[in-house]
Amino acid sequence: MSDHPIDNPFLESLGVRLTQWREGYAELRMSIDPSKLNRQGVLQGGAIATLLDAAAGYAGLYAEPGQAARHAFTLSLTTNYLDKGLGEYVTAKGFLERQGRSIFFSRGEAWVDDHILIASAQGTFKYSKGAS
Repeated sequence: MSDHPIDNPFLESLGVRLTQWREGYAELRMSIDPSKLNRQGVLQGGAIATLLDAAAGYAGLYAEPGQAARHAFTLSLTTNYLDKGLGEYVTAKGFLERQGRSIFFSRGEAWVDDHILIASAQGTFKYSKGAS
């Protein structure tokens, strides 16, 4: 697994890695450690939502090497929590569903240790000016 540059200081501060990135798909991975747990000792819901938001967003932002970077911001993100975040790491997978000139729609899945689906999300994103 070779990482791609994530170019996001907040995600970098959480130790998030962009492990796969291609047209219409992004995959991010983060270790689950005590700094990311809630009072019940499971992965904090906000950390899960952050990963889902980023994965869904990056799914609509891929650019071939040498092309200008693309940027967007989240207009809406709906997250559904399905199971506890107990394990070694969490992987968020983002899938581009539909893309227009200024807005795109993506969905995401969060998996613990690649076998327990703990959350899903649907998002609407708007390209930043100058990025299409």
